[in-house]
Parts: sequence; structure tokens; C-alpha cells
Amino acid sequence: MTSRTLATLALSLAASTALYAQSATPTSQGVVAPRVLQSPDARPAAPADTGAPRVFLVDPQAYVRAKAHPTPALISIVKAEADAALKEPIVPITAKSQTPPSGDKHDYMSMGAYWWPDPKSADAPYIRHDGERNPEVHALPDHTNLSHMEHNVHALALAYYLTGNQAYADRAAMHLRAWFISSDTAMNPNMNFAQAVKGHNDGRGAGILDSRDLPLALDAVGLLAGSRSWTPADDDALHSWFTRFYQWLTTSKNAHDENKAPNNHGAWFQAQVTPIELYLGHTDAARARLNRIRDERIPDQIKPNGDQPYELVRTNSFSYSSFNLMALSTDAFIALPLGIDLYEPAKPGAPGILTALDALLPYDSHHKWPHQQISPGHETAICPALYYASAHTGAAKYADAIKRFNCAPSADTYILSYTH
Repeated sequence: MTSRTLATLALSLAASTALYAQSATPTSQGVVAPRVLQSPDARPAAPADTGAPRVFLVDPQAYVRAKAHPTPALISIVKAEADAALKEPIVPITAKSQTPPSGDKHDYMSMGAYWWPDPKSADAPYIRHDGERNPEVHALPDHTNLSHMEHNVHALALAYYLTGNQAYADRAAMHLRAWFISSDTAMNPNMNFAQAVKGHNDGRGAGILDSRDLPLALDAVGLLAGSRSWTPADDDALHSWFTRFYQWLTTSKNAHDENKAPNNHGAWFQAQVTPIELYLGHTDAARARLNRIRDERIPDQIKPNGDQPYELVRTNSFSYSSFNLMALSTDAFIALPLGIDLYEPAKPGAPGILTALDALLPYDSHHKWPHQQISPGHETAICPALYYASAHTGAAKYADAIKRFNCAPSADTYILSYTH
């Protein structure tokens, strides 16, 4: 669950109730035009209502409780987000005009946002200006299109799970097939060319941050179980894609570099890899990874006063402190069904996630953050961590802070409220 997930996306598309087996063809605008097919191999998956859905980012029982006791507010926001997602075009990775260094448009590519041309020489390697986004990044649409897909499929699948409206499932399945299954449009399972820096590299470990929301697609598949739109053949194909992606995440140099990153990048790497391990059945590996977060990463990242030194060095230090806490909070909710409590410090009295969150609480829009923060309007960056903490602890101070920081509710924050 991410900051973009926690804010309602203003997206739109017409609903269809036909059974879609994705065979996507690019139009002249680069947008996928789905063909309506009745696949001879289509078989219904196991019913969704036989138990909890197979999801990883939130306790599955939260979905069960939400389905059993939905409030009007929950259903209203779920349908609003899903209806908007129905109108969002399906834009696969191959729709881009640029070609990655591999020569294959199925490969993901993006550029480092904080890297700029050297004013002294147009031919010199780019130089870094932390916190200042180079508008050149918008020329490479893969990051935006991947993010839209991840959040669209989750919004649609959640609406199907709670309402039973098949149109939502149909559209979610189309997105998933376009990105992971169709031989014409599917993304290659690597991030070799993510966040490239001109004059330095064609891609780097930091670029794996771009795919941190891929677990949303896995949770979406769990919520689609029982839909006629998502078949066992689809399940097998998706499993194959994530098997290959996991191999890349555990063997490539870029992934090795990101795994070692001591700051938010390393925390988000764990939040991406662990759900994939659970999805693929590598439960022991996931458990070991989560225990290392508790025993090593959190003590290294958070000081006794709650400061996060790896984030305080950034020019947008409040934003990045909040962003790191969002990653650690995501890790914590992944860990809960395994009986691992990342909110509880490894050693009694040691600083933990809540120590760091409490250190940010005084600095709302009326109280100046004492460290560098060059981007204004940063305060709502804390909201995801606040929602997680409120759901986990039930403490009034976090519920009050949600109001004080003007945090906007979403379907996902409503689901979090069903955690206990």
C-alpha cells in the first residue's frame, strides 16, 4: 500500500461486463485496445467467498471483516475509486516511443529524477540536485504507466471483492494480462534500465524503487479469486512472471545494491520482495527477511530520539523520513499474519517505528520542521504511516493526528480500519 494508493486517483473508463481474455493490440496513440474474446480454456477460479483472500499487504481478515460489515462510507469510496479506474486506458509498457538500451520495448526504463545536465558542458555526465525533479523524466512514461496499472487493478479488484460487480473484475484482468501475460505487450521481468543517469549508467539499483507497488497486483489477484475473468491459466502465467522477476531480484547486481541500501530504498526493497516471496511460497525466506528488518534495519535507521539519520541528510528530510516510515509500516503489516510484530522493538526500550513517527508528530503545517525541507506542502507525507499506526495501535493520538495533518481517506485506509 502506497502514498498514491492512499490518495484517490482521478482516473476514468467505461465499464464492460463481457469476459475479456486479453489479446491487446496497440493503437496509433499507443493505448491498448482490448479485444473481447471467449477463451475456450477459460475456467472459473476457486470461489472468493470460501475464506479469506490470499493477500499480503494487509491482514486478509481485514478484508473478510470489511466484506461482512461494509459501511456506506466504505462502499461509496470503493465504488468511486473503481468507477474512475474503469475509465483509465490500458497503456502497457510497449506503448512508449523510446527504446531501452536493450532494443526491446518490453523492458522497463526510467531516468533518475534528481539528475540534471551539467551547465558547463552539454556532453558531460549529469549532476545530482537532490529534491529538484528534472522535467526530462516525463519523456519516459513507464513509471507513470506502471503506477497507474498497479493502483487501477487494486481499486478494481477491491470493488469486485466487496460488490460482486463483474465489470470491475473484467477490467482488472485486462490490465493484468496486458502487463504480465500477453506476449505482445507484457513487461520483461527485470528493472535493468530503471532510473538511469546519463553519462553514468543505463540503470541502477535505486531504480527498483519504481516497482515498489507491484505487490498491489498480487493482492488484486487474491481479491479476484472466484471471478470468471481470472482463470487458472492466468494464475499460472502470472506465477511464472513473478518467479522470473524474483530470480532477478535475488541475483542481479542492481537488486543486490538496492537490498544493501541503508535508507528508504532498502526498506522499500524489502516491502517489495517479501510479498513476492510469500506469493511464491518462500515463506521461510520471507520470515527471515522480516526478522532482519526488526533486528538490524530498524535499529540502524532510527535513533533513540526518533531521528532517521539516513533521511535527515536529504533536502526534503520530512518527506523522506515519512516515506521511510511508510516502507517500514508496510513491512510491519506484511509481517503481522506471520506472527512478527515489527512495531515492537527488537530489544525492550529500544527505538522503533512508533518512536520515529512520534518524532514527526509535532510538525504539522502550523509548526516548522527544524531540518531542511525545500518542497512546500510536505506535511501529508506522514499520512500513510499515521493510518498504519492508528490501525495497529488504536491510539487516539494517531487518529487525532490524521485529522490535524488533513489526511485524505481512501478505500485502503478504510480497509486498514478493519485490522482488529
